[in-house]
Amino acid sequence: MKRRTFIVQAGAAFAGATLASVAPEWAVSEADVKLEIAPLNLEIAPGKVVHTVAYNGHVPGPLIRWPEGKPIAIDVFNRTGIPEIVHWHGLWIPSAMDGSAEEGGTMIAPDAQFRYSFTPQPAGFRWYHTHAFAGRDLKRSTYSGQFGCFYIEPKGDAGAYDQEIFLTLHDWNAYMAGSGDSAMEAAYEFGTVDGRMLGFGDPLRVRDGQRVLLHILNASASLVHWLALAGHEMTVVAMDGNPVPTPNRVHAIRLGPAERIDAVVTMNQPGVWVLGETRDQLRKAGMGIVVEYADQQGRPKWIEPAETVWDYRLFAAARAAAREPDEIIPLRFESKFHGQGAFDSWTINGKSYPHTDTIMLRQGQRYRLQLINHSTDDHPLHLHRHSFEVTKLDGTAVSGLSKDVLVVPANTSSEVDFTANNPGATLFHCHNQTHMDFGFMLLFQYA
Repeated sequence: MKRRTFIVQAGAAFAGATLASVAPEWAVSEADVKLEIAPLNLEIAPGKVVHTVAYNGHVPGPLIRWPEGKPIAIDVFNRTGIPEIVHWHGLWIPSAMDGSAEEGGTMIAPDAQFRYSFTPQPAGFRWYHTHAFAGRDLKRSTYSGQFGCFYIEPKGDAGAYDQEIFLTLHDWNAYMAGSGDSAMEAAYEFGTVDGRMLGFGDPLRVRDGQRVLLHILNASASLVHWLALAGHEMTVVAMDGNPVPTPNRVHAIRLGPAERIDAVVTMNQPGVWVLGETRDQLRKAGMGIVVEYADQQGRPKWIEPAETVWDYRLFAAARAAAREPDEIIPLRFESKFHGQGAFDSWTINGKSYPHTDTIMLRQGQRYRLQLINHSTDDHPLHLHRHSFEVTKLDGTAVSGLSKDVLVVPANTSSEVDFTANNPGATLFHCHNQTHMDFGFMLLFQYA
């Protein structure tokens, strides 16, 4: 059976004033999607409530499905007391619509609204989230519930499967943690899949023999997550919304903050299982969901998966070398320790944002970024408004793997290539919220 046809699932929960009554003239026409940013008391389990901010009163926000190449208008209403902005992660859209203040995007004032208008591309699994500054306020920005999935329907058939499921991972109630002479990092009290702790949401219901396509997003502000479906293997078919050159079966998948993985699972082990974090501490804190076969009952079962060493090279092309770039740009990442109880600050080539050097690009040129991690932290590195090809992983040449987030492990280096084909200011940063807020950003600008 081919995949089911969906419609845009957005705006149903919004019930506010009409645009014509409060909006400028451009907004009198009806939007395709409406998002309301507002406080929410989210019950993640019976008796466990987190106080957060979300879209349309739900976590995650509404799934937006939209045809590739068809223009869309999205009205965002800010019902909070602080300015907000929405970033359309992984989309090739103009700087003014990208949802980044650093690129010149519009901050939405309290009780104000803004219309994002663009043509969604490329096809695949993208997402949207706040891009506000959090700093030491661990209730704001990506620590909050402001995130949702954005799926751009391909013009051709995406493949045959029986059921399609979107899942979002998130961590809650962040607090500053550190000891001795170490820097402070965010730690979390709870984890959820689709806003519910393990065992307290509806299970994923499947049937024996089904091929299920899982679209999985790590919407955590800072944590890498490992995920496995007990008793099953997963075939990774896409990363960050882009088909991988070499689909491969794995026992567990790893997602850095902001990474997405599309994986196909053949349901061939009838029972009631746990799809969850492979690390006991995080799974017991809630990071998981029950998978229930039809006509099966009983306590959900967890089986420790075989140990997996995550390697992007498993999914790259068979050929080793990508074509040569027009220019190589070295980017060196380091931290500055500010004492016990303080967050580190972060530098790119010795400077912290906003003092990092703006790097000029020329339209149509191919650039190679050398990502040199001289720190003891892993970094999920994100380039706005472009996709990049991974071309080297810790000294090993690769090709064909297209992403918009790459985790560069501590004390290693990687290289990625991109073509300057989307003029305007373009932000590059670590997707760990504390790293980004404390200097780990720079801008590219087209000449």
